Amino acid sequence: MDPYVPIAAGLRGLWHALAVDVRPIGHHHIPAAGPVILASNHIGYLDFCFVALAPPRPRRRVRFLARNDLFEGVVGSALRAMGQIPVDVHGDPLTAYAAAEAALRRGEVLGIHPEGTISPSFVPRRGRTGAVRLAQATGAPIVPVAVWGSQRLLTKWQPRRLRPGVCVTVRYGAPWHPPAGQAPATATATLMGRITDLLEVEQATYPHQPRGPRDRWWLPAHFGGSAPTPEEADRRLREQAGARRQTRQADRAAVASAEVDRS
Repeated sequence: MDPYVPIAAGLRGLWHALAVDVRPIGHHHIPAAGPVILASNHIGYLDFCFVALAPPRPRRRVRFLARNDLFEGVVGSALRAMGQIPVDVHGDPLTAYAAAEAALRRGEVLGIHPEGTISPSFVPRRGRTGAVRLAQATGAPIVPVAVWGSQRLLTKWQPRRLRPGVCVTVRYGAPWHPPAGQAPATATATLMGRITDLLEVEQATYPHQPRGPRDRWWLPAHFGGSAPTPEEADRRLREQAGARRQTRQADRAAVASAEVDRS
């Protein structure tokens, strides 16, 4: 049996066990056949499975681009079995780009989080241009997607515990073709604007409210929540990225030193 099927069923079984109320809206915008890019905001570690699996049957198989450090252990084995594409964000991202382009040319569905990482402010960050470049290269339309509520289950800088009874909404927008001659950065800004518009609808109509002051962490600061502001979140993300770079440089230096000693 194709491993994608039982793994996807297992994920939906987990939603059922946790009484997660998954609500897809506008999934008719996903073309029934042919290449398409699903470009979503990123607020939690489980966003990719909600974007891919929220639509009712018949649903199309989605291959997401994901950081290569996620492709380790049991989770990594599942991601590989489902055909997800690892991205070496600190090394050679072109290999992943080539795999993504090939998938689109085969008529597959590609999933991308243009922000590249979870936004701890729960406000969309500046997008990277990969989704637009792939669309311009292959002619595939981009369906903008907004996920809301998934941050309450599992997200960055919060305790890693799955909370039962959470509502997760996934809104799919109308397919969009970035103009072929437009600068990717300009088209990406337009794409992020479309995602933000969809997200604001979901934030304004979300059926749950915080249970008290300590539960306001999952609301953006501009909604009266205690999540960090976009500026605070970006500063902390930059600090973390710098620390990771220093660690990688130290590791490479240690490996090089060990090789010299052996020689």
